[in-house]
Amino acid sequence: MKLLETQDRVVLEPDRPAQACVIWLHGLGADGHDFVPIVSELRLPDELAIRYVFPHAPVRPVTLMNGMPVRAWFDILSIDRMGAQDVAGITQSQHRIDALVAEQQAAGIASTRVLIAGFSQGGALALQTALRYPQPLAGVLGLSTYLPMERQLADQASVANRGLAILLQHGLYDPVLSHALGTASRDRLRELGYGVGWNEYPMQHEVCAEQLAPIAAFIRERLG
Repeated sequence: MKLLETQDRVVLEPDRPAQACVIWLHGLGADGHDFVPIVSELRLPDELAIRYVFPHAPVRPVTLMNGMPVRAWFDILSIDRMGAQDVAGITQSQHRIDALVAEQQAAGIASTRVLIAGFSQGGALALQTALRYPQPLAGVLGLSTYLPMERQLADQASVANRGLAILLQHGLYDPVLSHALGTASRDRLRELGYGVGWNEYPMQHEVCAEQLAPIAAFIRERLG
């Protein structure tokens, strides 16, 4: 694969013309380079011809970090499930990921061949975007994450993605986004009628080797 980088993203381009795309969103304080190494560890066949797009979040002050400016998809006002959320910031970043999906479509990749993945805050944005995208997507993968703006979802959900394939993975001992927060998000999605795959692991707020095979299987199933 060929590594390309611009001011706002890192891209892994397949050796043959791309036939599918994974848009992978990093967590708070990281950048688009964070999940580039995972691609080789997934050991997916070259024949899938997947383009991986890793956008950089903008730098912004984060309330929960005493206003420290870091790369963040949106401000974090609270980690309480029903606490205040940066609706404007979440929506702004959602529109940015919408534009990335549309960009892939303009390049000849159907929306049904685009999968959105994300870790932590990036996973929250992946869910926010995929569940509301107006055209059917291949799937959404959320790692150590939660469902943002869940009270608005019933009214905002896209009919086209009611059958969206969803895989969530979470650590049992996550001290940042608790296991209880993860399971509550899973259960809320199921209450709304979504089919949600769920894996949990004896880990904290991280990615472990045991997650790789289920992630690879999910991507292969959706984009194979």
